[in-house]
Amino acid sequence: MLTADLELLKADPMVEVTATPVHVLAVDDDPSIRKMIADYLGDNDMHVTTLASGKTIADVMARHTIDLLILDLKLPGEDGMQIARSLRSESDIPIIILTGRKEEADRVMGLELGADDYLTKPFSPRELLARIRALLRRSRTHETVADGLARIRAYRFVGWELNVRVRRLTSPLGETIPITNSEFNLLVAFLAAPQRVLSREQLLDSSRLHNDEVYDRSIDVQVGRLRKKLESKNPQPLIRTERGAGYIFAANVEMVR
Repeated sequence: MLTADLELLKADPMVEVTATPVHVLAVDDDPSIRKMIADYLGDNDMHVTTLASGKTIADVMARHTIDLLILDLKLPGEDGMQIARSLRSESDIPIIILTGRKEEADRVMGLELGADDYLTKPFSPRELLARIRALLRRSRTHETVADGLARIRAYRFVGWELNVRVRRLTSPLGETIPITNSEFNLLVAFLAAPQRVLSREQLLDSSRLHNDEVYDRSIDVQVGRLRKKLESKNPQPLIRTERGAGYIFAANVEMVR
């Protein structure tokens, strides 16, 4: 069933798959390193956001779709290990850690906490680029079909965006609309199959592709709640009821990988 669903995503003319530049988030307190990373990766067709501390990482990741994180473990007044641990517990984003040349214990600990690779300072931007490309290529090579669905970065529709990685729904006005896990799973099921009638059984099965949660309330109640949140910010109905058949998501959808 997973293979069939993925093929439907690829073949559906209403779903536009957009290849967007890789977006890297680099966190380092040294402005010269931040500039070097931003300039070199930018010259190689990557979009780069830089931060001087880890305090706003969560905010940046909530507002943007980040593909890879470069994290200095020695941030003044902050615990880089704790930042890495927290990120790995909430996200599968690839992480490259930066450490001093003599800090072997930090490199080992960082990898044990879930970082995917490391570089010791000073490092060449060319090596950094090669490691980024290798890491992204390796992660894509080992993708299963289920992982492929999970690796969709975001869905966009009539000004809305659903950031899949951080489960953030943003309205056309830029407002964050809170949604429950059940509503998130249901919306993903709709966005993966726009302009097609989905039965209640299909919605339940499709939503379970993204989460093992079993709805303890009827699909109709969940659809009603999701519809209310979407229509409070949208003048036209996005979810239509097809009497006796199920529901249909009426808008065109752009799928961003």
